Amino acid sequence: MDRQRLGPYHARVAHRRRGGIPDRGACCGQGRPRVLAACYGAPAVNALPPFGAILAGGRNVRYGGPKALAAVGGVRIIDRVIRALRAVTPDIVLITNDPDVFAPVGLAMRADARPGLGALGGIHTALLWAREASRPGVLAVACDMPFLGPRLLARLVEGAARGADVVVPESDGPRGVEPLCAYYSTRCIAAIERRIERGDVHVIGFYDDVVVERIPLDDVRTYGDPQVLFLNVNTPEERERAEALARG
Repeated sequence: MDRQRLGPYHARVAHRRRGGIPDRGACCGQGRPRVLAACYGAPAVNALPPFGAILAGGRNVRYGGPKALAAVGGVRIIDRVIRALRAVTPDIVLITNDPDVFAPVGLAMRADARPGLGALGGIHTALLWAREASRPGVLAVACDMPFLGPRLLARLVEGAARGADVVVPESDGPRGVEPLCAYYSTRCIAAIERRIERGDVHVIGFYDDVVVERIPLDDVRTYGDPQVLFLNVNTPEERERAEALARG
């Protein structure tokens, strides 16, 4: 990463009093928290930042309860995710079909626009919300990744500034990429909807129809071990592993 390119993010944002989504307001130089979102290829001053969209639509069958509310290192997993995203964008939203469970988290929430589509449905819903709010896109992340790094998230925005529709890190996983830690432009909406209409709900199926920038695995490793960065806590045993890593 070229540290010489880092700089303040001057996207204008403002917050409603409680529970709403920021729309307009003062830049970080006027008392707002400094964020990294456009440290790479900073957008115009009047540009609105992307949403940080936390996807919490899973049924938690293997965990036996809301895994995102479990603690790792003394901090709830979802709070760890929020902390990483807030270093990149001040505007965090939650996509969930269990609003009562996640109400104490204090984020603006929305249920899947088209239920039953899995992670793709969550990304689609977040993008529809972003488009309504005149946002360029979303940083979509899973709710159960306790070790997301803000500098990797900022790197995703770098590709977006260059015009990519999707910016996704490569991983050691079976897909070869990690689609639940990725940037998606609202330009993806039409491609996603075409895939849905054809019955293709694979989370990366629409990648063939849009401009995708992949962050090479060697570059991802400069931000941390991919097997740690993208660790999903799906079972109590995986939470124990995450706890050991947090203490390690």
